[in-house]
Amino acid sequence: MSAVSQLLDGLKDNPYFGAGFGLVGVGTALALARKGAQVGLMFFRRNYMMTLEVASRDSSYGWLLRWLTEQGGHTQHLSVETSHRAGESGRARTRFTFHPSPGNHVIWYGRKWIRVERTREKQMVDLHTGVPWESVTFTALGRDRQVFFNILQEARELALKQEEGRTVMYNAMGGDWRPFGFPRRPRPLNSVVLESGVGERIVDDVKEFIGTPKWYTDRGIPYRRGYLLYGPPGCGKSSFITALAGELGYSICLMSLSDRSLSDDRLNHLLSVAPQQSIILLEDVDAAFPSRELLPPENPVAFQGMGRLTFSGLLNSLDGVASSEARIVFMTTNFIDRLDPALIRPGRVDLKQYVGHCTHWQLSQMFRRFYPAAPSSEAQRFASSALTARTEISPAQVQGHFMLYKTDALGAICNVDQING
Repeated sequence: MSAVSQLLDGLKDNPYFGAGFGLVGVGTALALARKGAQVGLMFFRRNYMMTLEVASRDSSYGWLLRWLTEQGGHTQHLSVETSHRAGESGRARTRFTFHPSPGNHVIWYGRKWIRVERTREKQMVDLHTGVPWESVTFTALGRDRQVFFNILQEARELALKQEEGRTVMYNAMGGDWRPFGFPRRPRPLNSVVLESGVGERIVDDVKEFIGTPKWYTDRGIPYRRGYLLYGPPGCGKSSFITALAGELGYSICLMSLSDRSLSDDRLNHLLSVAPQQSIILLEDVDAAFPSRELLPPENPVAFQGMGRLTFSGLLNSLDGVASSEARIVFMTTNFIDRLDPALIRPGRVDLKQYVGHCTHWQLSQMFRRFYPAAPSSEAQRFASSALTARTEISPAQVQGHFMLYKTDALGAICNVDQING
């Protein structure tokens, strides 16, 4: 023992050993402190911090970027979004919108400091739009998730306020619906002059459907409605649907069944994720599939359109067991006789309406709308002269004629025989 004691006393008095032992102790203490800080920070994040990640594919991502533009007005790191739209004078106006750029930002909201991290993947892009994948992550202190619900709700309300009184057009991009162009001013319903009672019948039916969801639920009937507008081209089918959307405050989802990339699964998915309060518009459905009755008898098996979409897939998407509800679908065609009877049977098409060439009443109403100061007798004169010159006139032809005589009602009457055929 005495030898050991003498050895320890000697090491204690050795300055090199004391310095080395001190360094080891300091290093060990720093390592333990670092590890403790990491564990403590991890514990703090798990129990006293919240994070919310929103990917660019989510519909609320665009809302949040607009909301961050309003909230983070003092940030010095920005990215710009340039847009062009026609002004009141017809000239194009350029608008610059600044969003917080990719990186870290701090905002003050609800008496809390919230860290916002916007990230952008450099190696991954959306194959349909070519836009890099992005996400935004919110980090806040506390355990009350209500702050994130409040942020999402405010972002949604801000987006709806910017689109209020406008008709939003959506286009199918991959498996999602993306806004197409800028929100449009709603077209007045009375600007589309159909035969007397035709427009009113469709509007009343749509409003009755929207207002009675419980009636469908109580009777176990799928809550969806299908409409078919058929007739010659240029007679106002698509224009009326656009005006109807403006009257209801709905958006329009445009879809082409002739799209070669459209498959059964993609169509079913798109119909199920369509934006709420929207009209799904399938134009010229006769161009996608011919009627099976028109197929040659030697080839009765294959019944498929130009793309990957099959006719059975279309029927199942419209009213199959997996089809979505709370949906309004409008289809248009110039040739109803080319449509397969299975496509337009009740349940898939609940209301069919012919939209044809102008009648005497339509012509007089259109004249009065374009020339409100002209006497009613001139409207009757124009209608009679137009039907004498041409037995079949579409509203598009009449409107084109009026555009040549914007302020000359008499000129429109005298040159009625020059309406383009």
